[in-house]
Amino acid sequence: MEIRRAEPRDIDGVLRLLHQVLEVHAALRPDMFVSGTTKYSAEELENLFRDDTHPVYVAVDEVGRVLGHAFCAVQEPNGAAAMAQYRSLYIDDICVDEAARGQHIATKLFEHVKKEAGRLGCYDMTLNVWTGNTGAEKFYEAMGMKPLKTTLRMVLD
Repeated sequence: MEIRRAEPRDIDGVLRLLHQVLEVHAALRPDMFVSGTTKYSAEELENLFRDDTHPVYVAVDEVGRVLGHAFCAVQEPNGAAAMAQYRSLYIDDICVDEAARGQHIATKLFEHVKKEAGRLGCYDMTLNVWTGNTGAEKFYEAMGMKPLKTTLRMVLD
């Protein structure tokens, strides 16, 4: 298995995984996610793959089949006087193909992203996990991540 930056040849595989992620979220939060859709189109992915401020990494097997992906965003200091100023890497999404789970691909992707964050001069890594996605929560905690803040919500009538 190889982990590298995503390329246009990976679009179909990444779209397949984005669909899997969306279905997990739609099952968990049908009030927020629309089943049968994906977060990005093929054209949007092609543009995103070229954006160094939003690196996308893929885990591929020996024939180039996408087994997993990690969407990231480099976040620069915002200049707020009351906040420490440092670069951060936000992990927008990590997904491993349902058919390839149990092979520690997510762990390898996470470790690769962690090394890339250090190479990019980031102070930390952050991400969000939807409440109820206990598998993801346990995975990220096992990777050493700790809760940073809680987002609260009220749906208005």
